[in-house]
Amino acid sequence: MRFAPIVLALPAMAAAQQQFPLLDQAKGWINNFIGAATSNVNSASSAAASAASGVPNPVNAAAGKVEQLAVTQLTKENYAQVLKPGAATASPGIEDWMVYTTGGNRTCFGMCVRSDQEWSKAVSLFSAVPSAPQLARLDCEQEPQLCNAWGAGAPSIIYMQLPQPLPDQTTPATTVYFLPLNRTTVSAQDIVSIATDKTFKEKTPYEGFFHPFDGMLAKTGLAVPFGWVVYGFSIMPSWALMIGISFFSRTFMSKRMGPQGGAAPRPAAPAGRTQ
Repeated sequence: MRFAPIVLALPAMAAAQQQFPLLDQAKGWINNFIGAATSNVNSASSAAASAASGVPNPVNAAAGKVEQLAVTQLTKENYAQVLKPGAATASPGIEDWMVYTTGGNRTCFGMCVRSDQEWSKAVSLFSAVPSAPQLARLDCEQEPQLCNAWGAGAPSIIYMQLPQPLPDQTTPATTVYFLPLNRTTVSAQDIVSIATDKTFKEKTPYEGFFHPFDGMLAKTGLAVPFGWVVYGFSIMPSWALMIGISFFSRTFMSKRMGPQGGAAPRPAAPAGRTQ
């Protein structure tokens, strides 16, 4: 009989023990709800900030299943066919091209690793930009002749605005900007901002000797041959260059300082007559 109260209290104790796990689960649900709401607010804030700056948010760009933009590999054989002024899709009359130049140990001294990584990220971001420029890549390690013909260094961005031909089939001048990239601090956002924020307009368009379309080399068709000449000198051993210079200078000086004709010897006087 003494155990009767204890026996009667067992159902109540079991019910109380079952309530505590329910309370713990309720707390967990509340915490999960708060965390999800905070995450949504942060995502919305990041998206708003990206929209205000004109640069797509990397998270949204990665989450959105957009088609990756094509990047054309430029070579000395195909660049004239690829970079044609005034493509049919150009609107309103100008087509923008962004050419990324890179290199290896010889042309970039092995310091293009970071810029290569950031360029790859920038290509993904450009895929979410409606008015993204056409993208191309120029490897100065594999195509040194073309880089020499354009006077392009690595890493850099060559931003081109290719105009459509006029009704009389004449082609207006092509606007080209050479934009060097910082090898240690460049970011994907910096590269994307060149097009989305038009930061390339902060620089002066290039109009010199190495202009890819309107320079003297391009107009005379000597751009690639000039690139080959510069490339030949770059791979020539220094000792061979010194020997060539020495040989040329000796030959030139020997011709200039050759033997000079002196006064002709006088003929001997005839022997006098003896008387």
